[in-house]
Amino acid sequence: MNIFIIWLIMVIAWNYGYPQAGPLEDVIVAVILSLFNICLKKYLKF
Repeated sequence: MNIFIIWLIMVIAWNYGYPQAGPLEDVIVAVILSLFNICLKKYLKF
């Protein structure tokens, strides 16, 4: 659950930080952040 919250905060930060980004860019960044969180889960043993 903690990883999901981290991902959600990062996605919200992206959306507020770059409001001019298009839908495709939002999806690409969400996928990249998801992969980043998978790596966090692996290394932090959540």
